[in-house]
Amino acid sequence: MASFEIEHTEGMRWVRVNLDDDDVRTERGALNHMKGDVQMDVPWPTVKAWWVSLFSDESLLRPRYHGTGSVYLDSSLGGYHVMRITPGERWILDTKCFWASDGEVKLSVHREKAWTSFWADQGLLWYKTALKGEGQVVLAVDGPVEEVELIDDRLVADGPFVIGRTAGISLSVRRPARSWMSYWMSGQKLAYVYEGTGKLLLCTTPYWRQRMQKERNPAAAAV
Repeated sequence: MASFEIEHTEGMRWVRVNLDDDDVRTERGALNHMKGDVQMDVPWPTVKAWWVSLFSDESLLRPRYHGTGSVYLDSSLGGYHVMRITPGERWILDTKCFWASDGEVKLSVHREKAWTSFWADQGLLWYKTALKGEGQVVLAVDGPVEEVELIDDRLVADGPFVIGRTAGISLSVRRPARSWMSYWMSGQKLAYVYEGTGKLLLCTTPYWRQRMQKERNPAAAAV
């Protein structure tokens, strides 16, 4: 399998992928440079992948690099989180969170319910990347990541702070207060509610440089 190293300097972080007759998939446009006997191609997408790419910010047209050498991905003021997928697990990632993965990890698509998509201000078609198989995955994140396990339990977040969840946990968007009076007085309008049994990846505190960039240029940070 490929190995992933997170390198950093001057407050910037990037991912170095080491290949030894291996292959890796990355986010579209993520390449910075590569060296060695490494070739890039883009697997022909399915009809479903084309559809998702047309109607979603989530692109399923992901390049594949194979051979022996090193692939360096673009740097960021944010960070990266390396996780391992085990057989039998299916992970659902937040939009624009996928960055790279072993070739053995299978990429697919997950669509949230239309009602959830509407209240999350994502229109009626909210597509996300889903993962299964075995291997390592790199996620592009704003800050440190904490893994939380739920056993027939619930987690309520005041925003999209959960960047990944296993398939046993459902997502809904609703008001956190029980009564309408508390709803209007609390200042907490809508919350992301995760319920079920499984694992969550929680990222609540951004790196300070990343936060400053978003506050200075929110339009660019949203791209």
